[in-house]
Amino acid sequence: MILQLLTSFIAAATFCILFNAPVRALVQCGFAGMVGWMLYLQLDEKWDTVVATFVATVAVGVISQFFARSFKMPVIIFSVGGIIPLVPGGLAYDAMRKFVENDNNLAIQFAVQALLLSGAIATGLVLSEVLGQMFRRKNGRST
Repeated sequence: MILQLLTSFIAAATFCILFNAPVRALVQCGFAGMVGWMLYLQLDEKWDTVVATFVATVAVGVISQFFARSFKMPVIIFSVGGIIPLVPGGLAYDAMRKFVENDNNLAIQFAVQALLLSGAIATGLVLSEVLGQMFRRKNGRST
């Protein structure tokens, strides 16, 4: 578990470097990715993978909103790095490989799973943004 947390932290922070995030935001980006991955691992044992990905992405989005307000930076800096460990790149690769190998049934299964996980990530980010706006309006702060 410790190794996976460390690896997810490094992956998220490294992708933020690739996306030219400010150096002072790298630790927070890595932290967002690590928390999202830790939550995903805990929930994936009990719930469906899509639900676990959705909940972990909402958590990453909420953390990103918090970091954006605290460090006066755009939310996207933290959310993009934070979702990197959750992105179903391996499934998408397996789907393409199975298409090339002409194993279409398995390829479609992998592709649908990757699509569902990608949709869960997108929906989770949108929900966290809406929750953040509702919270700011309730407390009398505008965007």
